[in-house]
Amino acid sequence: MNVMPQRLTVQHVRDDEFVIRLRAHELHTDQPDSDRGPSPVELFVASLGTCVAHYSGTFLRRHHLPSDGLTVHAEYSMAADRPARVARIHVTVHVNATLTPQQKAALQAVANHCTVHNTLRQPPEIEIRVDEELP
Repeated sequence: MNVMPQRLTVQHVRDDEFVIRLRAHELHTDQPDSDRGPSPVELFVASLGTCVAHYSGTFLRRHHLPSDGLTVHAEYSMAADRPARVARIHVTVHVNATLTPQQKAALQAVANHCTVHNTLRQPPEIEIRVDEELP
């Protein structure tokens, strides 16, 4: 399967603030001490939380269960050693419905296999290169 690569751009604004441009959207990121936007780590955890929420909501609607009030909470901890990284993420899906044991197990399976979680389980190849701008 040949999939077209997607692109986003991150550009420096000031200090530790950056603007992310993707499609028609702009998001700002910063460090917590300046707080002009979420930090990159917070965006990372938020991407997992929103992916779990999307998959959970799709499951609920597909099974004619209420998705109103669907809430996902994510807690994370940083590693105490090096390299700097997120060591633990705990995600909880709250639904505004009474689920049978089978529905709960199925929703759990769906939430466990959102695209972001799958990517963390099978990390992508990452290439970072430095390119000098010529005057």
